[in-house]
Amino acid sequence: MFGNYLIGLREGLEASLVVCILVAYLVKTGRRDALRPVWVGIAIACALSLAFGAMLEFGTQELTFEAQELLGGTLSIISVGLVTWMVFWMKRTARHLKADLHGRLDTALAMGTGALVATAFLAVGREGLETALFVWASVRASGEGSSAPLIGVLLGIGTAIVLGYLFYRGTLKINLAKFFKWTGAMLVVVAAGVLAYGVHDLQEARFLGGLGTKAFDISETIAPDSWYGTLLKGVFNFQPDPTVLQLTVWLLYLVPVLTLFLVDRGRPAPAAKVQPADPDSTPAG
Repeated sequence: MFGNYLIGLREGLEASLVVCILVAYLVKTGRRDALRPVWVGIAIACALSLAFGAMLEFGTQELTFEAQELLGGTLSIISVGLVTWMVFWMKRTARHLKADLHGRLDTALAMGTGALVATAFLAVGREGLETALFVWASVRASGEGSSAPLIGVLLGIGTAIVLGYLFYRGTLKINLAKFFKWTGAMLVVVAAGVLAYGVHDLQEARFLGGLGTKAFDISETIAPDSWYGTLLKGVFNFQPDPTVLQLTVWLLYLVPVLTLFLVDRGRPAPAAKVQPADPDSTPAG
């Protein structure tokens, strides 16, 4: 549940910051008339993300077992790729997010209502689709078989919305550079587990070999149905009996990616300080 809460919080906060930047810019420039098409674009992006998540969940139930595992493994690997790109992108370019979004808005304002809707849709929709795919893959990997993962995601998104509102009102100060750094690092750990599970899915689909070759088996020490086994599974997608290929892929992803992500390059970002109705002044990476 915690892993899914983290996904909802991280992705939701990025989307909240984007929305705050768009809304604050229009308010500051006296273009409140453009707020409605922006909110329409945001609503469409949210609806599309929910529809995509529902399609992933219910659209695969009629497939054969091997087809489900093949699709699940492939989408898990794709979701890990997207999330990895996202955390590095945010680390590298978030300081320029304000200027980039302002430029897009200026162009859209000159083009008309349709362009405003499209700008808001594209700005928020990417986050929503990434979240839907990664949450679906993470839930498959955790295998909790309950509503806990969904509750975790909703709580994370709800927290992100509250934080976004507080940023907009200027009542909350937080060093977003450090926040995104450490939540990004934790997401990389979660993604490593999702990647390993995706490989396991491909092995069960007989697309990859080595399903019977276990790296180790500590099921008797850490029982999967114990409270601590369930906790490790839900947070880190831990498996007590991984295959050699799973463990190899997990290590080859986690060690270099986490190292590269945690290496600081350039001058450190200043602490975030948000002024009322100007949340976009907050450094986000």
